[in-house]
Amino acid sequence: MDEALELGEYLPQSFANANEQTYLEFLWSAFRTNYEAARYEFASLAFHLLYMSFVSFSIWQIKLARPEQFAMAMIGFRSEDESNLLDSDSPFRFYDKLKESQIFRFLKLTGCNNQQVGEFAKFVRRRNKIAHPTGTVFFNDQAAIDQEITEMMKEVRNIEKQMEPVIHELYLRFLRESADPEAREYTVVEDQITANFVHKNYMSVADIAFCQTFDTDALSNEPFHDAVKELHDAITTLYPPAEEAVEAAA
Repeated sequence: MDEALELGEYLPQSFANANEQTYLEFLWSAFRTNYEAARYEFASLAFHLLYMSFVSFSIWQIKLARPEQFAMAMIGFRSEDESNLLDSDSPFRFYDKLKESQIFRFLKLTGCNNQQVGEFAKFVRRRNKIAHPTGTVFFNDQAAIDQEITEMMKEVRNIEKQMEPVIHELYLRFLRESADPEAREYTVVEDQITANFVHKNYMSVADIAFCQTFDTDALSNEPFHDAVKELHDAITTLYPPAEEAVEAAA
């Protein structure tokens, strides 16, 4: 159970609309309830949907960071489908036109090879077997589902690692676009960070932790460097590393 809950660190801190947050909360509830009741087959289905939600949010970040590459990756799609994918207003809209297994192809835009994409997508095939009546229960005990969760979390961490350059691009863009205090949408630094970085880009705890390793000295020759450093420091204050958060609560 503890390893499964770790997935929460890779899911967004805030969502574009309340329905998305309600949906994730429903999935977590379904997973916990079924896991604790030893209905592991149903718990696995809920966890799979959480995993696929994580993948969807990652693809959304790629779409935001690399729109031209994202558009090029749809060569071969019908024009209508391509337009709908480009105009999607939510990560969950991808599935209106894509099969679950297809969405993983966009991870190749982060440098993944076909073998890696296959590893990420293998759980879809397993889920499909469970989702159809076969007369067989695949997860008969806790050890079986825990092993499945361990394998899925391994791939979550692998995807997150592949996503680091994308997260870096989104963060760098935010810092540059928000550098001039007079041009910011929000005058309060914390509001600017929450609305135009964390919320807008579906940033997770893991994403933010990676951004906190950014060296602002790399932008020392750019205008408003002091304001950029202020933004960067404010992110650490708003979202302290796990160990600091524990110490603060003690």
